[in-house]
Amino acid sequence: MQVPAEAAAYHSHVVGPNQCGSVMVQPVAAPVAVVWSVVGRFESPQAYKRFVKSCRLVAGDGAVGSLRQVHVVSGLPAATSTERLEMLDDEHHVISFRVVGGDHRLVNYKSVTSLHPSPAGEGATLVVESYVVDVPPGNSPEETCFFADTIVRCNLQSLAQVAENLARRGRSSSPP
Repeated sequence: MQVPAEAAAYHSHVVGPNQCGSVMVQPVAAPVAVVWSVVGRFESPQAYKRFVKSCRLVAGDGAVGSLRQVHVVSGLPAATSTERLEMLDDEHHVISFRVVGGDHRLVNYKSVTSLHPSPAGEGATLVVESYVVDVPPGNSPEETCFFADTIVRCNLQSLAQVAENLARRGRSSSPP
């Protein structure tokens, strides 16, 4: 699926030497407002990210600059990730975070997610997620992107299920 033209400015990463990156698009059969009610909550990635066991803010109140400590489910080659909110734009439906610590191999990972009304019809959304990350020693760019793409793709598919279920019930996500 093609990236909407209005998304290009948010998803134009500079990919340096020893880095890789990717852009993915996920159609969601739910209005932008419903999808944003899930994606736009930096403090609650576990609402749709299957590999997140729990999350808590360790600095800030959920505004830009806030830090979250994410605990991932067992079985992954990681246990925690510390992430900083880089951008939160409620008007344009864009959120970005950067990994700043943790016990994993996704060093210098930066992600941007933006939501766009789908040309497929009213009440549908295109979710665009892009990232750039350092390639760890001993890995190729292809291996690194394959790993990150797999996680992002699973998260986007889960987001679609969560948002579509919320839309069918006629409401947005509410804080726990």
